[in-house]
Amino acid sequence: MLDPKTLEEIGNKMSTLLANSPARDLEKNVKATVSGLLAKLDVVTREEFDIQTQVLARTREKLKVLEARVEALEKARSA
Repeated sequence: MLDPKTLEEIGNKMSTLLANSPARDLEKNVKATVSGLLAKLDVVTREEFDIQTQVLARTREKLKVLEARVEALEKARSA
C-alpha cells in the first residue's frame, strides 16, 4: 500500500496543477460571462422575489377588504 504521506503529496501536486491550469482560467471567464449576462437580464434574487410575493399577497387582501367596504357603502347609499 502507498504511504498516506505520499498520497497527500500527490493530492497537493494535483491541486496545484489544476489551480494553475487553463481550465481554471476558463472557469473564471465563464463565471464572469454568465454574471454579466444575468446582470443584463435584470433578474432578482429568490429572497427579493419571495418578499415581493408576500407584499403582493398583503396588497390583494387589502384590496378585497376595500372592495367589500365600497360595495357595502354603495348598497347603503342606494337603499
